Amino acid sequence: MRITIDGKEIQAKEGSSVLDAALEAGVFIPHLCSHPDLEAKGGCRLCSVEIDGVEGAVPACKTNVEEGMNITIHGEEAEKVRRTAMELILATHPADCTGCPKFGKCELQSMYQYMGVSAERWRKKSRSVANDDTNPLISHLFTRCVRCGRCIRACQDLRGVKVLDYIKTNTGIRAGIPEGKTLKEAGCRFCGACIEVCPTGSIMDAVKIMKPERSYDENIVPCKSTCPAHIDIPAYIRYIREGDFDKAAAVIREKVPFPEVLGSVCTHTCENSCKRGELGEAVSICKLKRAVATEESGLWKQYVRKEASTGKKAAVIGAGPAGLTSAYYLAKKGHAVTVFEKNEKAGGQCRYGIPAYRLPDDLLDREIHTILEAGIDLQVNAVSESPAQLLANGFDAVLVSIGTHKGTKLPIDGNDLEGVYVNADFLKAARAGQPLPVGKKVMVLGGGNVAYDCARTAIRLGAEEVHIACLENEQQMTSSPQEIREGAEEGVILHAAHTFLRITGETKATGVELKKVNRFYFDENRKVVLELEEGSNQIIEVDNVIFAVGQKPDGTENMGLELTHGPYIATTESATSMEGVFAAGDVVTGTASVIEAIAGGRKAAMEIDRYLGGNGDITEVLVEREAPDPHIGRVEGFAELERVNPKMPEAEVRVKGFAAIENPFTCEEAKCEAGRCLQCDLRTTITKPKLWNEY
Repeated sequence: MRITIDGKEIQAKEGSSVLDAALEAGVFIPHLCSHPDLEAKGGCRLCSVEIDGVEGAVPACKTNVEEGMNITIHGEEAEKVRRTAMELILATHPADCTGCPKFGKCELQSMYQYMGVSAERWRKKSRSVANDDTNPLISHLFTRCVRCGRCIRACQDLRGVKVLDYIKTNTGIRAGIPEGKTLKEAGCRFCGACIEVCPTGSIMDAVKIMKPERSYDENIVPCKSTCPAHIDIPAYIRYIREGDFDKAAAVIREKVPFPEVLGSVCTHTCENSCKRGELGEAVSICKLKRAVATEESGLWKQYVRKEASTGKKAAVIGAGPAGLTSAYYLAKKGHAVTVFEKNEKAGGQCRYGIPAYRLPDDLLDREIHTILEAGIDLQVNAVSESPAQLLANGFDAVLVSIGTHKGTKLPIDGNDLEGVYVNADFLKAARAGQPLPVGKKVMVLGGGNVAYDCARTAIRLGAEEVHIACLENEQQMTSSPQEIREGAEEGVILHAAHTFLRITGETKATGVELKKVNRFYFDENRKVVLELEEGSNQIIEVDNVIFAVGQKPDGTENMGLELTHGPYIATTESATSMEGVFAAGDVVTGTASVIEAIAGGRKAAMEIDRYLGGNGDITEVLVEREAPDPHIGRVEGFAELERVNPKMPEAEVRVKGFAAIENPFTCEEAKCEAGRCLQCDLRTTITKPKLWNEY
């Protein structure tokens, strides 16, 4: 239908409000309590307009359009109502806008700048209402509340949680929580909708969760932004909660070809940033991934992209997670891919650097088989030629992804004695079924997850007493709390905050001399400086010592490529110093995590595809996303829901062999754990109102 606003004829949809019709046509009418996603209430009166045939000024947000309606925005009566309403809003509002975190993005500020309104006629002392920073994740700055009700409508109508409401206080009526309850006590789902719709910054994200190095959108959904592969974590968790494991699997596989591996051994940086952790424990994102991988039917395969042959050939040296990931995406882009692996089986560090009790062979075999189905030629027991020679033999591009399989020793006395091992050799031999001999007592030097892999492997090989010594105190250790806890259960004796001075013995190791570290730091040359506790020396008698202090690539010095520090390959956007040769994974970054290697493999695949004449686009959609239901409803005791953890045998059973120690979630356990998610991503679906200068 046709209506006229300030002499301009516009088309309007039947049933729409005057305000919505105007804004859609690019005609600005001031407003504050109105929001595109919320039912209009007409409370602020800033959208008052005059309509021919209607007495007085009426709120545009509550007035539906009619054919031939003639509307005046800036009529005398409308301006009077609007200015008075704004002056009253500003009368008790803080005057120092520049000190507000919403400065420059505040809808109220935008409105009074547009209207040219001052608060002086009604100026009162700002309401002295204490901020409420006691709630996790959300801060309430009540002096900024203008009682527009948007947060209440978002909580009650949009989300259906019904925690916020108008409450009476000594300083007047404002939005808050009835009965003086905290958000946790009231049943808040901490979805953040109230934050997103608040026009003035009265409700804000708690400062400590907003990391300055991340964008606003990244801070809103930190699990996705901190995942190296940027998996759409909230989406697959939502599908799990609904019981649709096939769709959840499709979401995960859009970004990674190793979901079950990651669900078993990922370092889950996503969980470290999960906002649920502010209420107790983070959502078990990692283990949910494994549950999906074990329950899905493979329905995603019918949507996998497979482009026509390009006639181009790519060689990949090393069949670890980075190499196989890159090969997988290159093959789907139509390139002929050959992977050269020097070991008997593919898998890299996943196969030879992680014990079988954490990552069983059959699990790894399943995932690699699925990857190879993309049409990859895998050659095992193959010592590949140099990158230059592969290019000379007809390959158009080469990826070096050989990992870091060479263990290192610290330069201390006794490091060459019999019975002294390095982590890489020790773990690989155990995984291959030809373990290196261990005596009754073993000392592992290092404080990371690999150190615990070595220690727990030694116990399973028959060692009766196993120690770990590291420079870091327990809070500084890079081992996960789970590894430390499970290691202690299995009998690992930890000597945190100790340095290792020497290994004793004449021809064979007999002990390790330790000394207490009060503090350590690195100087400007990255050399460690130790402050030791005098008189704290002790020698612990052992039969074997295992260095778990790092690993490095082996053989890169002979590849003719520019190196960085030591044997690591220098790259720019995955490209090395040799034309047509790329590198990815630990051989570039140093020993990192499986998910970081996968992310590196994805990036390399994009760059190699571009080099081979493609567009570098490896994205694929394996499931059509449905718009999530914004109505999440109320869940009593939501904040107190405890994390579901995978079941595992008691320690005395676990240490008897290398059988998998962790059972995947059942369907019901997975759905229950997924139900703890805050659904932070729903905030990204809330429409952002335009400021007046955007019209």
